[in-house]
Amino acid sequence: QVPLVESGGGLVQPGGSLRLSCTAPGIIFGIYAVGWYRQAPGKQRELVATMNTNGNITYADSVKGRFTISRDNAKNTVYLQMNSLKPEDTNVYYCNLDYYTNTYWGQGTQVTVSS
Repeated sequence: QVPLVESGGGLVQPGGSLRLSCTAPGIIFGIYAVGWYRQAPGKQRELVATMNTNGNITYADSVKGRFTISRDNAKNTVYLQMNSLKPEDTNVYYCNLDYYTNTYWGQGTQVTVSS
């Protein structure tokens, strides 16, 4: 089991910013595609952003222009910079690592956007 440690969630007002971090110690981080997903109560988990090992990035249409995914392989960390946050961004956000049949998930971090 690969322990993924997420941080950076919290409560912000609409228009505010947060940066989520996910660190995976003790692995060869660079071989994994990385991503962020979110899930609200009673809904399916949905893709927010992904980055493969070549640096190719995919964003959900709902976050394009507002969120930025990045990775630092030397620190075994993936980030999600979230700007111009909206109430509909309120969710639990999960970090994901994927390497062929190997998939790992973070514990989830709560993001709440409210005035």
